Amino acid sequence: MSAAGMSFGFERPLIAAAAFVVIPLAVFIGRRLHNPFVASIPLGPPGGTPFKTPFNMYGLVKALRVLEYCGAALLFFSAAGPLIKTSEIVWLNRGADILFVIDTSPSMAALDMDGTNRFNAARKLLADFAESRPSDGIGLVAVGNDAALLVPPTTDREVLFSRLEQLRIAELGDGTALGMGLAVAAFHLEKSAAPRRVAVLITDGENNAGAIHPETAAAVLRDLGISLWVIGIGSGGEVPIDYVDPHTRMRRTGLFDSRFDTEALRRISLAAEGTWLSAPSAQALSAAFSSLDDREMVVRRSGIVERGRSCRLPFMLGALGLLAGLKFIRRFFLGALV
Repeated sequence: MSAAGMSFGFERPLIAAAAFVVIPLAVFIGRRLHNPFVASIPLGPPGGTPFKTPFNMYGLVKALRVLEYCGAALLFFSAAGPLIKTSEIVWLNRGADILFVIDTSPSMAALDMDGTNRFNAARKLLADFAESRPSDGIGLVAVGNDAALLVPPTTDREVLFSRLEQLRIAELGDGTALGMGLAVAAFHLEKSAAPRRVAVLITDGENNAGAIHPETAAAVLRDLGISLWVIGIGSGGEVPIDYVDPHTRMRRTGLFDSRFDTEALRRISLAAEGTWLSAPSAQALSAAFSSLDDREMVVRRSGIVERGRSCRLPFMLGALGLLAGLKFIRRFFLGALV
């Protein structure tokens, strides 16, 4: 569900409209009933200088009267039932459940994605992907020496984006337990009732940790009817690397000999009867996400629900406060004059 718009209105608009008739009519009648025979007599000694108030009394009286009319208008608006109306998009069917399994090993800090490291490039595209598919449950699994579910498939984008932003390179150590990551994804997608269930592995390394072979975990995904995408990220050769170890707080820089077994990753996707994509550049990685978006689509149906939240109290308190304040001023400050 997401907000589509916001507006202001009234439960009883005729009462609000009456304010624009009744108040001007009261002003007109008040002027017509003004006694034309009232004479102004200057105060002061005969032949001397007339007494003058220290301020413009006529202007003050007019200002107080205008404020009274404003208070009356606020009472009308309060009685009309003011509302803040919001229209929300409600998804009428469930989208896909997609779990991204992201490699967080130090090699993901390699700077070969148009000046950005592999890890940040993947995070940015993942966030854009989730933003464009509001009805899908998007989750996050991190892979290092072990694997951990960080966010289960959810449509709450604030939760997903917050944890994605907090995730750090080498947070789970410097290993690459691809089999464990796929097994975690299989375990959490197995009972999903979504019309499509998808695991997306993003890695630049070879499986070198964990007790589960990645091809075994991939076969489990296939048997459960879960689609698997394997995206091999990164170019070959010597690549500069730069990251801060989250455990020691030490900055690590240098050149990294980038290479991984593409055939091993291809075999993982084949074991799941899934899809293998190579992303040696930022453009190729973006294209991989576009392909994922196109092919793992669930037809989405939505409707718009109107909701109203009463804001009568501020109008009522404003009217009462204004009228009470004017009464106080007249009684205790201008009692002898008006």
